[in-house]
Formats: sequence, C-alpha cells, structure tokens
Amino acid sequence: MTDPISFTSATPRFGLPNLFVAQAQKEFTVNEALARLDGLLHPAIVAEADVPPAAPDEGQAWLVGAQPIGDWADHPGAIALWQAQNWLFVEPTPGMSVYDLAAACVARYDGIWQRAATIAEPAGGPIEDIQARTAINQLITALVGAGILPAV
Repeated sequence: MTDPISFTSATPRFGLPNLFVAQAQKEFTVNEALARLDGLLHPAIVAEADVPPAAPDEGQAWLVGAQPIGDWADHPGAIALWQAQNWLFVEPTPGMSVYDLAAACVARYDGIWQRAATIAEPAGGPIEDIQARTAINQLITALVGAGILPAV
C-alpha cells in the first residue's frame, strides 16, 4: 500500500490555496482559489504599468512593471488581479502567456515578459516584386490579427 499524499498549503505553480481536514471557514480558501483561476484561465491584461490604477474594474488584470510603486511595490513582473476590492498577485511561470489588450498582442514569460517585435513592411530595393510584397504584407496583417505581432 502506498503512503498517503501530503499536500502543502498551496499549489506549486500558481499558489492556489489547498483545503485541509477540519479547516474553519473553508469558503475563504475556496473563493481565493476560484478568484485566481478566474484571472488565469484565459488571462487578458488591461496593460502593463508600474502604478496601480486608481479605480480598477472588478476582475481586471494588469501586468506589474519593472519599477512598481504603491500596492504593487513588492511584485515586479507579477500579474495583478483586482478581485473583491483587493489585489491578488500571481507570479508568472516560464511559458505563461497573457493577451495585452492595450498593445493588442500576446506577451510570453521566459524569465521576463516578452512581446514580438514589429516587422517593417517591405519597401524599395533594386528589383521590386509586387506579388512578393503583397504576400508579405498579407502575412504581416494575419500575424497582427492573430495577436502574435503588435499592431503597427
């Protein structure tokens, strides 16, 4: 027979709180876990900022910048979720992606948050091939529309 599994107080990846036998007020633990899941299921951030917004809407998520102040001071690079009139902070893990609504593109975390660079449209050159330029422009438009590249 195998030994029973011993759980820590939170999950390892996103710090979701675990329940314990005979725990008082389990609803607080469950509600915090659900609030984090709500913000992380398909994360879309309003923008990246160092200063918390003065009046965030319930459920909004923000990416905390590199030089945060105020309520965000100790959480550079974290995702700040506004839930129940409080900030919940989630530390990103490598490979995590969020959709940045302000920049209209995807940001991926690999030690730091990264976004795809803007690609310049083709122009000039000694030989112009209108079909090649049209195909490249269509490819750039498709990548911007998919949120892979930022809008120009």
